[in-house]
Amino acid sequence: MRKIRKCITEDAAKIMVHSMITSRLDYCNAILYGLPNCDLDRLYSVQKLAARLITGTRKYDHITPVLERLHWLPVKKRIEYKILLLVFKCLQGTAPEYLSELLKKRENKGTKADDKNLLVIPRFKKVTQGGRCFGRSGPTLWNNLPDSLRLETSFSIFKRRLKTHFFELSYK
Repeated sequence: MRKIRKCITEDAAKIMVHSMITSRLDYCNAILYGLPNCDLDRLYSVQKLAARLITGTRKYDHITPVLERLHWLPVKKRIEYKILLLVFKCLQGTAPEYLSELLKKRENKGTKADDKNLLVIPRFKKVTQGGRCFGRSGPTLWNNLPDSLRLETSFSIFKRRLKTHFFELSYK
C-alpha cells in the first residue's frame, strides 16, 4: 500500500485503509476488552501506521495530532465504544436476547441513583475469567458514563455523543 500511496489521493487512501486495516481492527474487538496495554499497543501501532500511510506523516513525527485530525479514537477507546453501543442496544431491546439477558438494571431503592439508569455489576470469584466478559464489562463501562449519556434514548444521538465524549477524553 505504501508503494501505491503516491499515486492516489488522500480520500482514496482513507477508503483503502478503512477497507483493509480499520475494518480488521474493529472486527470482534469487544473480546479484547481488559487485555494488558502491552498487547493493545501492538494494535495501536498498526493504527498509527495506517494514519501515517493516509497522511504521509514521517515515522518520527508526533502521531497524536494526526489521529485527532483524522478523528480516530485510540484502540482502547474503540473497544469501549463498541461495547457501549452494544449495551445501549441491549437496553433499548434491539440487541439479541442472549446478550440482553446478561444485563440487569439496578433496582429502585428510593435513592437519587435510581434516576441514573445504572446497571448491576455482577461479582466473579476470579477476576481474570469473569472480569472481561460482556456481562461485567458492559455494566462497568455503562455506569462510568456521564448521566446525560446514560439517559439518552436515540441511538444515533447516543452514538455521536459517545464518540465525542471519548474523543474529548483521548485528545483534550
